[in-house]
Amino acid sequence: MLNKNNLLKIKKRRTFAIISHPDSGKTTVTEKFLLLSKIIHQAGTIKSKKSKKYAKSDWMEIEKKRGISVTTSVIQFSYLKHYLNLLDTPGHEDFSEDTYRVLTAVDSCLMIIDASKSVEKRTKKLIKVARLKKIPIITFINKLDRNTHEFIKILDDIENKLKIFCIPMTWPIGSGKNFKGIFNFYNHKVFLYFKDFKTGNFNSIKEISIIDSVNLKKYLSKTEIFILLEDLDLIKSYYHKFNKKRFLRGLDTPIFFGSALNNFGLSNVLDGLIKWGPYPKYRISNFRKIYSVEKKFSGFVFKIQANMNLRHHDRVAFIRIVSGKYIKGMKIFHVRTKKFRIINDAMNFIAGERFIINKGYPGDIIGIYSRGNIKIGDTFTEGENIEFSEIPKFAPDFFKCICLKNSFKQKTLLRGLKQLSEEGVVHVFKPMIDNSLILGVIGNLQFDVVLERLKIEYNVLASYKNTNISHIRWIDSDNIKLLEKFKNENYSSLAYDYDNSIVYFSTSLFKLNIIISKYKYIKFLKVK
Repeated sequence: MLNKNNLLKIKKRRTFAIISHPDSGKTTVTEKFLLLSKIIHQAGTIKSKKSKKYAKSDWMEIEKKRGISVTTSVIQFSYLKHYLNLLDTPGHEDFSEDTYRVLTAVDSCLMIIDASKSVEKRTKKLIKVARLKKIPIITFINKLDRNTHEFIKILDDIENKLKIFCIPMTWPIGSGKNFKGIFNFYNHKVFLYFKDFKTGNFNSIKEISIIDSVNLKKYLSKTEIFILLEDLDLIKSYYHKFNKKRFLRGLDTPIFFGSALNNFGLSNVLDGLIKWGPYPKYRISNFRKIYSVEKKFSGFVFKIQANMNLRHHDRVAFIRIVSGKYIKGMKIFHVRTKKFRIINDAMNFIAGERFIINKGYPGDIIGIYSRGNIKIGDTFTEGENIEFSEIPKFAPDFFKCICLKNSFKQKTLLRGLKQLSEEGVVHVFKPMIDNSLILGVIGNLQFDVVLERLKIEYNVLASYKNTNISHIRWIDSDNIKLLEKFKNENYSSLAYDYDNSIVYFSTSLFKLNIIISKYKYIKFLKVK
């Protein structure tokens, strides 16, 4: 077991992801966290296309051009003597698979909901994954400076659509132009926010006890005070009190209100993450639970990113430390390849910037350079032959054939697609009947990302042709002879992915279902 000093460092760590529907303010929240932690002193902007400032968590060229997050950023910052590892996941709806992988590497989630739109489609999908893994969820209801839904209706939507109980921790006073501040249920104080007309931000705070009616009347009208007190009575009578055990089981979500753009209400969220959020405890391997307090190092790869530095065409594997401690120069065992390697250059990140570190603790995300031999899901230890639960690959929903504009770039194209496939950006399939290359993605925007990255990072110009493929399934069977029979009978509809696993192509769900019913002895897998 680690010594007391190291145990204290583990208990001071919080590793969490931000999940939300597109345009709910996730990247803005990330930047405001960095401002609160004093890592940056000026937020970037994703609103103005003319501006040369970009969000700190968006580093890819296509992100800067379009003002969206299309890849996961890893950021470590300190707040109130704690270390927070924040995984800022893709904000666009076409990038769900990267987000699903990230949820395997965190201990809690911050869910952001746009107060003007309430619960949206993508939030439902993400929360299902978080609930399956029983990840504790804190909720921030954003954009109170705009016209909003009724607050009770938003809480009803969360409970009915996401199947999680709401526990209000703060409560808003007005919204939009009439937004005046929040009431905090834990210290029973009102926090009033006044607009700075020079900056346009709500940044002047007055903290007043709810029982100090004389002082409160200086800033709120009688009607506003009456509505606030009425709301508080309703909340206290209808919603039960916060229970940390229920929160850690993923049954309840504490609710905070605010406006990220105006830097309002976010300190309450960070306080909640530190006070209630779980520190790293254990992960399940194929043999046993691996506890964070164990002395020997272990960790798993949940993400690979190529060409974060275009000058070096590097490839970085992101490792979530599960147990023990990383020390610069230590020897670690790559379980899948059965090889040891000495790590002298593990990194921490602030978006595109990286820093060589001397130590890392459970919960931390470290990056190590990959020479092409590291895959998503790989396990690293100090020698123990264990593997953490595999990170799934999801069957893509959209398909296109990729075509080169310069046939002499074929080798470079294959190298680029191989790296993008290893990152999980795209699935690449090679049909058995010809030499074409078929790309499969979860969302259509990923096709644009592939062309953009091939052009910028590999100097390859390509285009697409449409294909009639609509569904794929990985195939497998317990009977090798029957599997060979299936392959012979369906040769023209089969392909290899980049791991040389066999997939079956279909032009419609109807035809796919006919094949599935015909070949009972074949496993048709939607998730690999």
